[in-house]
Amino acid sequence: MKDLRVINAGKSALNEDQACCEVVVARRRPMSYCPPSTPSKTPTAKRRNSLPNGEGLGLRMEHSKLGEDSEGLVFHYWALFDGHAGSGAAVVASRLLQHHIACQLQAVIEILRNLASPPPTVLGEEPDNNNPYLQGNTPGPHRALTRAASLRGAAGAPGSPCSTPPPPRFFTEKKIQHESLVIGAIENAFKEMDAQIEREKQVYNITGGCTALTVLYLLGKLYVGNAGDSRAIIIRNNEIVPMSTEFTPESERQRLQFLVRKTHLAYKTIEDEDLKFPLIYGEGKKARVLATIGVTRGLGDHDLKVHDSNIYIKPFLSCCPEVKVYNLTQYEHGADDVLVMGTDGLWDVLSNQEVAEAVTTFLANCDPDDLHRYTMAAQDLVMRARGVLRDRGWRITNERLGSGDDISVFIIPLMYGNRQP
Repeated sequence: MKDLRVINAGKSALNEDQACCEVVVARRRPMSYCPPSTPSKTPTAKRRNSLPNGEGLGLRMEHSKLGEDSEGLVFHYWALFDGHAGSGAAVVASRLLQHHIACQLQAVIEILRNLASPPPTVLGEEPDNNNPYLQGNTPGPHRALTRAASLRGAAGAPGSPCSTPPPPRFFTEKKIQHESLVIGAIENAFKEMDAQIEREKQVYNITGGCTALTVLYLLGKLYVGNAGDSRAIIIRNNEIVPMSTEFTPESERQRLQFLVRKTHLAYKTIEDEDLKFPLIYGEGKKARVLATIGVTRGLGDHDLKVHDSNIYIKPFLSCCPEVKVYNLTQYEHGADDVLVMGTDGLWDVLSNQEVAEAVTTFLANCDPDDLHRYTMAAQDLVMRARGVLRDRGWRITNERLGSGDDISVFIIPLMYGNRQP
């Protein structure tokens, strides 16, 4: 696999695209072992120019290197982050999101390691100390009840005839799949990452926000999580399999309308209240939420406001990714079957079909045993999207304008996934 990047036509001093590729081990630990870091908030605290690292998670070194611990769960991780209004959020997310995912996977390691049995859905036996209605006021047998015991009328619950609590009940009709647990872990990790950026921007100089496109290879499956307008496709035997959906004001119009309770149309007399600035301004790639931002999902942007106002944009944005699953074991993959990840700098000027044709043609002319062929294919894609400098600017095929945005690309061969457990 290879990541190649091009800075956005000189519009910023730093590359706002960031990338990460790691092999991570999530080891069996209690979830309390890896709380998100919380910076000190003292009146004299100054914002730091540096950015936070993974040490605050408590598991940075634990998760970042392979070891001999047979109790761990190994996953391969790739990610692209397209920053806007600065590179801070993209840099932080590229360093920490994989550790948040590892922390979330800790809670389900036992279940994921036992794929032969279905995941149980069971009410836990820990006391619910947050619910005053389930807590006793006296010691001994009348101490705090568990939520499960209270609901099923176990020993100690009011009106319970039993002297001993019954065993936990497993709700097999729920039919929860193992991959659903991984999807939930990824979604929670995105939320924790976004919350950490919000907390630590008070101490660190974390600028702007970013989209996030991640891929996990775990237990024979690819989990593609996307929050933003980056894109991933699988090219398999000359077939294109879309693995992500772009989240823009146009594609999420219904969700945004629901947030502002504009769910229907009706005839009425226009009043001053109706003359507010439109929630979605523009069309197509030029559509913006409150004329400010062109993506509706991502990380960061906690300080983003509508121009010349005190209206925050963040309540209209979501950090929750859409996660799609691809089972590598269901197909035989050849040397030319790949997953292509790219930021919008690539997809703004090249279609899925154009990318697939370019990659397929390039790989077909390379030695199948040359591992550098994927690096060169990624470089070829970047150069195709950037184009050639001519009298009228950067141009690609058919004299179309080349990309003026950051361009980042991963090309990941799929054939090796069939050879691993």
